[in-house]
Amino acid sequence: MLHIVGGVYRELCMHPKWCEVYGSAGRAASAIAQIGGDATLHTYLDSLDAITMEIRAALEGFCLQSITVPEGVGFNYHHTLSAPILRAPAEKYNPIRISQDKVIRFGMIEGSAIVKADYAVYDPQNIHFPEEFHENGSKANHLAIVLNHHEASVVTGLSASSPEDMARNISLKSKAEVVVIKMGPRGALVYEKDTFTQIPAFKTARVWKIGSGDNFVAIFAYYWMEQRLKAAEAALLASKATAFYCENRGFVTDKNLNTFNPEALQLSDRYLSGYKPLVYLAGPFFTLAELWLVEQARNNLNGMGLRVFSPYHDVGHGSADDVVELDLKAIHECDIVLAIGDGLDAGTIYEVGYARSLEKPVIFYSENESSEDKKMMLGSNCILCEDYVTAIYKTLWTSAEI
Repeated sequence: MLHIVGGVYRELCMHPKWCEVYGSAGRAASAIAQIGGDATLHTYLDSLDAITMEIRAALEGFCLQSITVPEGVGFNYHHTLSAPILRAPAEKYNPIRISQDKVIRFGMIEGSAIVKADYAVYDPQNIHFPEEFHENGSKANHLAIVLNHHEASVVTGLSASSPEDMARNISLKSKAEVVVIKMGPRGALVYEKDTFTQIPAFKTARVWKIGSGDNFVAIFAYYWMEQRLKAAEAALLASKATAFYCENRGFVTDKNLNTFNPEALQLSDRYLSGYKPLVYLAGPFFTLAELWLVEQARNNLNGMGLRVFSPYHDVGHGSADDVVELDLKAIHECDIVLAIGDGLDAGTIYEVGYARSLEKPVIFYSENESSEDKKMMLGSNCILCEDYVTAIYKTLWTSAEI
């Protein structure tokens, strides 16, 4: 039996539409139940969320032990890469105390969990002030810590150091047998018994981002604690299971995982050596909605470590004499083009054709145009995407492989 302790939160996403009650711990319970494990979920629940989780636990086959609280936590997203609007109680609730053989602990917004375990997997879930596992009195004989690269840099204070140095530092400070650092397109670095293993990231047809990290932790914990696989083997299965989750917006079964074979990212030597690809961001910028989308794309691409040339930001409005030469020069210099295609703006369509004539890769994002209107883009080997977040990720993946 795996015991999961952490938050259960309401999640609302404007587009693609999503209205569910999951949160880190709730999602982990569902993921483990789906893959065939036995799980008990320990969490705080208000009266409304308790109804949802009691029904889900009965249907999916996990146990639920909750503490009733007056108010739960909620996250509202514009899209799955946007910074969420948080709704949370003004004060934290008393900690949940749990003493079990195998425990998955997630950091929480509304409280904390004090854990006593033989085996424990811990995800701090806090990019600003990640709490160390032992900081609140938690103890484990065998500990694995799973966190992302930014959290690792904050915990260690070694932002300029290598992931390997961060992992060693975390292992020493936290007395952790295993440290897993998730690194986006670089996959995950697994540290166990003074040995490092690089786990690849996998490409998917679509990307559903909300909860992908929760899913990784759950599947890793299942295979490391319950099936007693080595940490690197557990992390590889977790990476594949998370690719399935991102592509299908659902949890993998053991049978699905055995037959699911996503393509691993093949990162170029220049990307691995620190090169930041340059993206030409093509798209109309004449209305508030268009400007908002251009700004979102620019921010999201920058946030993934890519450089962005945006005609609106870097050239601006002007006559043909003012802007055309500068824009075409930037297309020559860029590594890839991300084109926002809805509206079939004449300038954007010309930029796409110009980039393809130079054999530059083009990601063409369009939700509302017909197949007939996108025929030339498809026929000229543009990568077509009907989902915004998927378009951002395919821009990252394609540029990282060049």
